[in-house]
Amino acid sequence: MSQTSESVLPVILAAGLGTRMKSRKPKVLHELCGRPMLAYVLDAARGVSGRRPLVVYSPATAAVAEAFAEGADLAIQAETLGTADAVRAALAVTPEEVCEILVLSGDVPLVGSDLLAELIDMRRARNAAVALVAVHAIEPGGLGRVVRTEDGGQVLRIVESKDATPDELEIEEINAGVYVFDAAWLRSRIGDVKPSPVTGEFYLPELVALARADRRPVVSLEVDDDGTLVGINDRAQLAAAELELRMAINERHMLAGVTMIDPIRTYVDVTVELGQDVVLEPGVVLRGSTRIGEGTRIGAGSQIIDTVIGRDCTILASVLESSKVEDEVQIGPFSHLRARSSIGRKVRVGNFAEVKASRLDAGVQQHHFSYIGDAELGERTNVGAGTITCNYDGVRKHKTKIGKHVFLGSDTMLIAPIELGDEARTGAGSVVTRDVPAGMLALGVPARLRKPRVEVTPAASESVKPSAAEAAERTPR
Repeated sequence: MSQTSESVLPVILAAGLGTRMKSRKPKVLHELCGRPMLAYVLDAARGVSGRRPLVVYSPATAAVAEAFAEGADLAIQAETLGTADAVRAALAVTPEEVCEILVLSGDVPLVGSDLLAELIDMRRARNAAVALVAVHAIEPGGLGRVVRTEDGGQVLRIVESKDATPDELEIEEINAGVYVFDAAWLRSRIGDVKPSPVTGEFYLPELVALARADRRPVVSLEVDDDGTLVGINDRAQLAAAELELRMAINERHMLAGVTMIDPIRTYVDVTVELGQDVVLEPGVVLRGSTRIGEGTRIGAGSQIIDTVIGRDCTILASVLESSKVEDEVQIGPFSHLRARSSIGRKVRVGNFAEVKASRLDAGVQQHHFSYIGDAELGERTNVGAGTITCNYDGVRKHKTKIGKHVFLGSDTMLIAPIELGDEARTGAGSVVTRDVPAGMLALGVPARLRKPRVEVTPAASESVKPSAAEAAERTPR
């Protein structure tokens, strides 16, 4: 059978709970820049193989199976008896047509597809039983050592640090835990791995010695220690990996035209999209599926989560969650868009203002210390300082609907459900308990309806001017 990338099955080991993380959550589900670390390993595996990886989990890491059931096939390791036992569980569900097994660890999220492709090519070129990645480590620590022949050429065996002699612990070349196996040979020999006399576990590196006994080549891809192949075992290592990945993400955005005033203090998830000429001030946090359009400035201390922001906006020290913001909007400082909010073009949301599950049409001005919840506001409406929609009666949420060019005086309370027609007005401090027809004034506590003495055009009407294209469209021909 000819070997293609599809003949390689990636097997990812994710059965260990990771006790050094001191967490109830499986280690590989801890996040780096907005994604579980296992997700990065899956991406690298798919990139080199073109097929669904196989993830080995255990009863203790059942949450892994739940989280990745759609993106990977699964095999369960009933007891966590070591890496060789985990691969044995994977082989039990591996299709016979698979020619090569690529083995990765779920806690090495920075591994790259290019490295994996090079390792696969090396194994094929020598028809080796085993190909592995060997790292010239600065601090080998508790990792397995690569023992070679006296001339330093061929790999003789891998010895785990727990089983190593003092002389072997002096070796600075470590096993990265990344392997490619001849699948047929692996099936024939996996059952011959003996348990460690120290721990009782079945170690996958024991297959190196078995390959040597079978006179099959064992090849190694030697790389320098750049941090990308270090496994994450505790929170300190997690933070170090996050920093390295975050710096790579920030550099990519800056090279694409984004300004970061202080990249060290700018936090951008790998899933975030940024347009050219976006400016991010220090302390900005961008999470999830956030997208930000060209020319927008995100002020210091802002947090943007799963939110789409248009072009040429200014967001100052505010929190935006699961919302949509159109072009040329100003928000903040110290404002909060809660989930399902929709902000139209050229809207102004002032300081200490909150919007929840509401639509603000173009040109709306919402001033400070105000709350708009479960509401629809027509274009160019003015929301006075301290105005709130009283949307909750203690049992249910109710809707407020406000028309165009409405003027809400300071400290207005709108008792939902309620509707205000176009160009309606309220007086300062009014408590509005019933609908206000178009053009009418609601005044007092509770508010009474009357016609305004003087027709006033809301100041907000000046906030939305037609663009050149819109003006041309309206010009008679």
